[in-house]
Amino acid sequence: MRILITNDDGIHAPGLEACEKIARELSDEIWIVAPESDQSGVSHSLSLNDPLRLREVAPRHFAVKGTPTDCVIMGARHLMKEMPDLVLSGVNRGRNAAEDVTYSGTVAGAMEGTVLGIPSFSLSQAYAVSTRHTPHWETAIKFAPDLIRRVLKAGMPRDVLVNVNFPDCPPDEVAGIAIVTQGKRDQELLRIDARHDGRGNPYYWIAFGRGGIAGAAAGSDLAALNDKRIAITPLRLDMTDAPFMTKLADVFG
Repeated sequence: MRILITNDDGIHAPGLEACEKIARELSDEIWIVAPESDQSGVSHSLSLNDPLRLREVAPRHFAVKGTPTDCVIMGARHLMKEMPDLVLSGVNRGRNAAEDVTYSGTVAGAMEGTVLGIPSFSLSQAYAVSTRHTPHWETAIKFAPDLIRRVLKAGMPRDVLVNVNFPDCPPDEVAGIAIVTQGKRDQELLRIDARHDGRGNPYYWIAFGRGGIAGAAAGSDLAALNDKRIAITPLRLDMTDAPFMTKLADVFG
């Protein structure tokens, strides 16, 4: 099995090393094509107006000056002699749950693999304020290989990727696996952090207030992570809302 790995945290991210350990449990043919620098929050963007710079870091390890989507295309369409059998994107430092999936470069890496017809997983390791600098990578490393094997054995539908979030706890505290829906975060936590530079000029950060994920809807990815369970959510490329499409058909005759 040929595995292509990417991420959005960059070629030197510790989560990428964790993802390689996961992949080594599944295959000996591993290709890593990751962004040269942090691309968190770039979603499914392509570099259309800038050239892609490719740098070989080590055998079958490449850095691309571009997005996770660029990396998957570069790996699958240029570097690898044959198309990969599996795309793993991650392991992201921090969860990619709820609305995160629309912003996430990690999810987008798996999404591009899915667009190309390759079974694809996005993998993310949740952390809290206390574990921000020391996420429990060992949790993802322990549970991901068997999880991936089981999903692949069951068979993945075309145009569906699997988004996996590992809870913020050591492996022996994981309470189980939950198949869940995409949750919804309290958007009141989203804010603009206004500051001033050394010359007194204003600048701004998009920031999130500290509110945790209390009150998450039952059966959602956020609730599963609250309960120290591994959250698995299948995501479709087709975002059409069929019920509202039917209603609009009536509205417009």
